[in-house]
Amino acid sequence: MKWASSASDDAELEGAIRRAADEVRRQLGGGPPDLVIAFVSSHHAAGFTRVPALVAAELGGGVLLGCSAGGVIGGGREIEQRPGVSVTAAMLPGVDIHPFQLDTESLPSPSADASRWSALFGIAGSDAPHFVVLPDPFTFDAESLIRGIDLAYPDSRTIGGIASGGRHPGENALFLGTRVHRSGAVGLALTGNIAVDTIVAQGCRPIGEPMFVTSCERNIVRGLDGRAPLDVLRDLHERLDERDRLLARHSLFLGIVMNENRQEYRQGDFLIRNLLGIDPSSGALAVGALLDENAVVQFHLRDARTSAQDLEELLVAYQRAETVPPPRGSLLFSCLGRGQFLYGEPDHDTAAFRAHLGDIPLGGFFCNGEIGPVHGTTFLHGYTSAFGLFRSKSPPA
Repeated sequence: MKWASSASDDAELEGAIRRAADEVRRQLGGGPPDLVIAFVSSHHAAGFTRVPALVAAELGGGVLLGCSAGGVIGGGREIEQRPGVSVTAAMLPGVDIHPFQLDTESLPSPSADASRWSALFGIAGSDAPHFVVLPDPFTFDAESLIRGIDLAYPDSRTIGGIASGGRHPGENALFLGTRVHRSGAVGLALTGNIAVDTIVAQGCRPIGEPMFVTSCERNIVRGLDGRAPLDVLRDLHERLDERDRLLARHSLFLGIVMNENRQEYRQGDFLIRNLLGIDPSSGALAVGALLDENAVVQFHLRDARTSAQDLEELLVAYQRAETVPPPRGSLLFSCLGRGQFLYGEPDHDTAAFRAHLGDIPLGGFFCNGEIGPVHGTTFLHGYTSAFGLFRSKSPPA
């Protein structure tokens, strides 16, 4: 198994793909790749339809997967707020690649059993495929897809990101093989001699105490431990120090416990969701998630220091695990709200990755939502950096 990654900020699409592909070919040092993953910033939107042919002309007939992006990651660089193309390629002996394109209408019903989902992909559950998925935010139900994959393939890993760059339906591009799709989702299932490790850094820290949702209607929370959410927030605000009070003005979120069977909850045990608004008259809180009564929640804050520390701890833990065989390539799906916007400097997460794990080829993009597993269940995240690390199942003979 061999991976390579590069990125170019050339303002002209053909030149950007050519430069990135030249570096990828140099790193691979041999024949054509089996898989090519390309992310193209919205600055090149006028040329999206040409991307498959341009990539094929440079790198040959490997399966192409990719999408439009608000920013791209490749070759140790994070290219934001300017034209960017990322190209990652892999030679995958002993690995079968199963590309797919889906529309929401093609998904099994929420009550469907595992067999319906495995039939959708045409892959037996015993094959334990690993998935890379790239949904469109406007036209596809990504959460239903990842729940179905978890149901059908409980021993698999799913990683991916929501396409970005477009502001309206039809403006994003999804690349698969020789085609460009403007809706739905594209992805790959990988079977055979391949294993996928994941690192999901949410970058938020809890404040206050965990609480039960005692009254709610869909995404409207009316009671937290029997009190109006606005009253809870007022009391919490009084207990915060000055720095956290300032953060709470623009970086306050609600964390929803992912595994309620735990005896206590720590940072990383929560699914982070946006606060959408509050009703001053009733004290009710609108949240970017559907909630059930008795769910355990806790308010969270996000800042650069917490995000950096969270990622650092997860990378150190993975480094110490000394996985055998080691990963040969990686993909990073990072939130549009991270990068320079959060840290005030470029290349933060990629630099941290390299500092702990070395020069493993790393490609990716800045997403409208990140897909990755936590505690064995796959979730759609926000404000997260989700890494997928690819390696062989067994050491080479």
